[in-house]
Amino acid sequence: MSNDLPLREAALLWLEHARRLPPTPQAITDVALAVLPEWDALEEAVSAAAPRREHPDLYAKVDRDWIPNYRTVLGESGLGEATRLIAQGAAVPVPEIADSFVAFCTHPAPVPERWLLLNGTFPRGTRIPLGRHTLQTFTTEELLQTVPMPALNGLTPGSLDLHVLNDAPFLHAPDPDYVVTRRPTWFDFTGPRAEAKHWQALLPLMLWDPHLLRVDSVFTVARGRRFDLNPAAVPLTIRVYPDRHGREEEFEVRDTGEFHVAAAHLPALTAFCTAISAKIEAVMTGVHHQRRIPRLRARRLERAARHLLAAYQRTHADYGVWEVEADELHLDYVIALEALLISPNDDTDGGGIARNIRSRAAALFLTPAEQVRTETLVRRAYKVRSTYVHGDVIKNQTEEEKLEELRTLRLLTLQVILRWLVLTPSDTDDLAPLLDAAAQGTNCEQHIDQPLRAFFTTTPPRSRPADITSA
Repeated sequence: MSNDLPLREAALLWLEHARRLPPTPQAITDVALAVLPEWDALEEAVSAAAPRREHPDLYAKVDRDWIPNYRTVLGESGLGEATRLIAQGAAVPVPEIADSFVAFCTHPAPVPERWLLLNGTFPRGTRIPLGRHTLQTFTTEELLQTVPMPALNGLTPGSLDLHVLNDAPFLHAPDPDYVVTRRPTWFDFTGPRAEAKHWQALLPLMLWDPHLLRVDSVFTVARGRRFDLNPAAVPLTIRVYPDRHGREEEFEVRDTGEFHVAAAHLPALTAFCTAISAKIEAVMTGVHHQRRIPRLRARRLERAARHLLAAYQRTHADYGVWEVEADELHLDYVIALEALLISPNDDTDGGGIARNIRSRAAALFLTPAEQVRTETLVRRAYKVRSTYVHGDVIKNQTEEEKLEELRTLRLLTLQVILRWLVLTPSDTDDLAPLLDAAAQGTNCEQHIDQPLRAFFTTTPPRSRPADITSA
């Protein structure tokens, strides 16, 4: 603490000197590199308050000596931006900037995190653990604590207006090995797409409610150091509200979808996500298992989830996909079904596989009506899949009929994945034989009906399926 005051005074001295600097970033950098007395004093204060042994991230090696890295001290801290604004004559809260700079230098370096902005709406204060991820809503004030130099937010051209993110939902997870090579965007080619890399956190939310939930943007946060969300990566829309005089006034707000969780449903959502996350984790522990069944089961769940999420990201409304992509999305859903419902012991001929998928999908439902409906849907889906893969065209089907069929298949795929997670054994047994027995009318009460009723009673999703309420 004794070294913080000289650091603050050195920052204030530098900011006072900023009034006499040229207002361009390169000129300010040149001044810093020229080591004027004000900059020299700032470097010495940084070295005293934040020595390299405690804060190696602040330093760079120059001519065999370790000195405060001007790119970090000026750039990442926000001090350079504050300097430029002051040089331009802008009114900035200098004491707050100095305090933020001291905190930047003296606080431990934060662990980088990956943040996913979701298009849904959740109650204020939402905080749900999802494995290594956390689903959390942030107020504007809470978001300000994550950005460097909160006092500068909104003062620079092109900066993100955090008010449009008030109460926005984010999935965030620590990512200590992530190295930022450039400003991330949604199509960040430095790694897998978000729905593939973060599927274990996204899947429970999607199983809770069939309304579409998508990832709007992915970015990196190092709290107090970096907040890489680009303004262009936040979908916005115009909404009209009456003012206090009854006149209509337009406001730019975050464009949210149909996935809405009311405060009254938050405890049930939390319980559901906790239960599903535990089941996903139990399956995924089989990745490194010595036995074949657990390994295959883990890979198949991941494959099913990835195809489901890839289809979600290209579905822009409940009945809305680009017509040119509809058949590809259809294929994604069929791959997800097939990944979960085939068995290592199945015959390899196509007819046998298709037949097993139909009967096993139907066995996951509790009433004859839903079983017949499911088998019919899967038979139709598999036929469409084969038509598409073989290069043929589906005839006698309007665009509206195709979109309706695709939506129905999406809802069925969600139910199959959910029920598969509820029922799949946690040991080395395979679920397929149990479903085959159930399809023949044996062992269905003990292995299928009772576990499903118990799960949908204790930790149900937002809407109970028809076969559960009527069974």
